Amino acid sequence: MTSALVVHGHFYQPPRENPWLDAVEVQDSAAPYHDWNERVTAECYAPNTAARRVGERNRVLDIVNNFEKISFNAGPTLLAWLHRHRPDVYTKIVAADGASVTARGGHGNAIAQVYNHMIMPLAIRRDKVTQLRWGLEDFRVRFGREPEGCWLPETAVDNETLEVLAEAGLRFTILAPHQAWRVRPLGAEAWEEVNDHVDTSRAYLWRGPRGLGLALFFYHAPISRGIAFENLLERSEHLVAWLYAALTDTPDRPQLVHCATDGESYGHHRRFGEMALAAAIHQIEAEGTVALTNYGAFLAAHPPTDEVELHERTSWSCAHGVERWRADCGCRTRSDWHQRWRAPLREALDWLRDQIDPFFEARASAFLKDPWAARDAYIAVILDPSPERLDAFFGAHQRAPLDSAARAETRRLLEMQRHRLLMYTSCGWFFDEISALEPVQILRYAAIALQYLGDLGGGRLEPEFVRRLEAAPSNIPALRDGGEVYRQLIRPTAVDLRRVIAHYAITGLVDEHPVDARIYAYRVTRLDESRQASDGTALRIAHVRVSALATGETREMMYALVHYGGHDFSCGIRAWEDQATYDAMKADLLRRYGELSVADMVRGMDEYFPGEPLTLAHLFLEERRHVLDSVIRAALDKPEETYRHIWEENRKLVHYLLQVDVPVPEALRLVGRHVLEQQACDALERMAELAAIPERVFEIAAEAKALDLTLDLTRPRAAARRAVERALDAVAEAPTAPHVAAATALIESANRLGLHYGHWAAQNRFFELWGAHPEARTTLRPLAAALGFELPA
Repeated sequence: MTSALVVHGHFYQPPRENPWLDAVEVQDSAAPYHDWNERVTAECYAPNTAARRVGERNRVLDIVNNFEKISFNAGPTLLAWLHRHRPDVYTKIVAADGASVTARGGHGNAIAQVYNHMIMPLAIRRDKVTQLRWGLEDFRVRFGREPEGCWLPETAVDNETLEVLAEAGLRFTILAPHQAWRVRPLGAEAWEEVNDHVDTSRAYLWRGPRGLGLALFFYHAPISRGIAFENLLERSEHLVAWLYAALTDTPDRPQLVHCATDGESYGHHRRFGEMALAAAIHQIEAEGTVALTNYGAFLAAHPPTDEVELHERTSWSCAHGVERWRADCGCRTRSDWHQRWRAPLREALDWLRDQIDPFFEARASAFLKDPWAARDAYIAVILDPSPERLDAFFGAHQRAPLDSAARAETRRLLEMQRHRLLMYTSCGWFFDEISALEPVQILRYAAIALQYLGDLGGGRLEPEFVRRLEAAPSNIPALRDGGEVYRQLIRPTAVDLRRVIAHYAITGLVDEHPVDARIYAYRVTRLDESRQASDGTALRIAHVRVSALATGETREMMYALVHYGGHDFSCGIRAWEDQATYDAMKADLLRRYGELSVADMVRGMDEYFPGEPLTLAHLFLEERRHVLDSVIRAALDKPEETYRHIWEENRKLVHYLLQVDVPVPEALRLVGRHVLEQQACDALERMAELAAIPERVFEIAAEAKALDLTLDLTRPRAAARRAVERALDAVAEAPTAPHVAAATALIESANRLGLHYGHWAAQNRFFELWGAHPEARTTLRPLAAALGFELPA
């Protein structure tokens, strides 16, 4: 008998980028992290690339990459974000697949996923094809091989979807057991209806209407449910026991025990879940009674002997089929809210799709031999928008050589289609409220698609789209319906070139831009600039060229920015006309500013730039907060000096009050905590320079403890991280006793203070050093102990 185990993790985050900026903006609900991608990476994706196995004393015995041992899919939108923002994690995931290919006879652990998690049974066939082709090409580029299998979002399936997978040459996918309808041995005539009692220990053959075939694996539901929603990850022994218990005595054939869950179960949904998984894998491999494998390897060794037919339009997370993504079916996370908005939201998006697609086909046909084939191939440009890749794309798909204007228009058409596809990301319907992050995100994609459509001459359809959204009721009275959600949460975030220039101009007063500046998904080139400053005010007048990187669209503009002080900015923008007009405007505004008449300056701005000026409120969220932070810091400079003076005058009094058991007034406690905290943080900023924590910090910490004051030392976190990194760099270069002693002292001191220095990353770095320098392990042991390791000799 051959028995095998597969643990599959579906690792995925929806696209979260602001579609106009191609960047994820700060999401306060993810605090203390910048956004949800960053938070889930810190809690799940990164820990699974470096999972700790710990001993009885809770000290680290080993660090392992779980992705080397489990089957997994990582969504393209997640991998794109990791590649850009956490290349260390991305590289380890890709390397883990490479290691598994070697270990498992050419069958890698990674499988593909359709591109942006669209619910495939609710998609038109053309979208199914594009979603799959984009997902497969993304996989090839990232993992450097052909995928064998593909994950279907929410395991949502119909026969047409499986046919599209089979046409692409894929070998298998993974489904929930209740999605099976009936089975029979290959060559038999009679079907046996099994439903959710399907035997999950084997692969089945699905046959398509045109003779195409695909293997299907149905995961073990109780184990999968126990991992995702119950307590199987509390202890690794529980997980191993359940996996072993699922094995049955079937001497006549091989059997597979396999489970599938959201990969985020391992660390994000279940804290330390990645550690339980690592320990379970270690136990299974150490005992050796059952083989740990992946689906591709099992399928190659044990092809299906039975075939299956499915319940169509079903999924793993909706008891009603696929209604969760188009109806108020009762599937939800909050029991007191309805989801009557789901159907009108999908209907509005379907209506928009049906307006965009004919326009795209007709307009793009003037430039492209086959607009839909070009859309399928556009993933190559999304993955690599270099001039060389663009030339290759147009060389393959253009009807005739295109000039720069025609190329820009074609790219705008294709970008319109890209966002039209992104607006169907499944998370937009999964949760409970139309004004939540996920529905707002897909409505942003709809908004930019509408913007492209209008700019290309396809009509201004936004009013009708918003009218249709008004049929989608919100659970929040102040928002009322989807139309109001669009007006309040979507429309104000839309970006045009004027807003890009205002952002560039205002932020340039705080942090100087280079002549050729990258502003998110735009490039701004400064062609001319004049600047004046006086008495806390400033004036800048400039001629710039701005280009949209996604489409190549380029325009020249001129602007004048006046900073009246504090948060009062006024930016006027107009299209470039000619040099004489610009020179006259510049000379006049400089004259008015030089005469120091605010009223005359305001009149001049109104004359040259009619309409409402752009202000600090028009900045993109991240830099808006950054600029205001500078304004706030400037405003607090005087109070800071006052606080220090009050503390120095009353410090001895506060200590005396404590000696004679008299309560310290709260005002003095607040001042004392603030001043001591600032002093400690200022001193800690020199950590990297000194390669140690200044002794003055311990004196301040001791005084704060004596006064029962808790100091927040998070501000110098970056300096502490740099200091530890440099100390470990020195050990890596020469693992000698002095270098190890210095690094050990630094880390022990940081631990005493409770200082955040990147303990997890420091442990990872040290573990690499431990493996790279076996000859120095005796010398390295004190540093190992300081970092929480208990390593074998």
